[in-house]
Amino acid sequence: QVQLIESGGGLVQTGGSLRLSCAGSGRTFSRYAMGWFRQAPAKEREFVATISWNVIDTTYADSVKGRFTVSRDNAKNTVYLQMNSLRPDDTAVYYCAAGHYGITYAEYVYWGQGTQVTVSS
Repeated sequence: QVQLIESGGGLVQTGGSLRLSCAGSGRTFSRYAMGWFRQAPAKEREFVATISWNVIDTTYADSVKGRFTVSRDNAKNTVYLQMNSLRPDDTAVYYCAAGHYGITYAEYVYWGQGTQVTVSS
């Protein structure tokens, strides 16, 4: 069992940066790939980024490639999402998830409660 808690969301202007954190509980945290997803109002939840359990592999959605960076610190049971050059269309609730390495919702087993990111124009 893994419990996940996101933090770091907030309001930022276009072009600004935020760093999201996702703290996990449980000794098995380091065994899971960690993904970030987001959901904007009236839209489906979409993949943002993922990182493998051993930090070797990362994958990004095309919409965030070159602007967002996912990283993790297994010693701290924490995964991060550094978001730069933010745009209004990045506005969404951001969720972290633990599971199998992949880009689909179904591959992740444990989910956090989400943190709101709002980018003003």
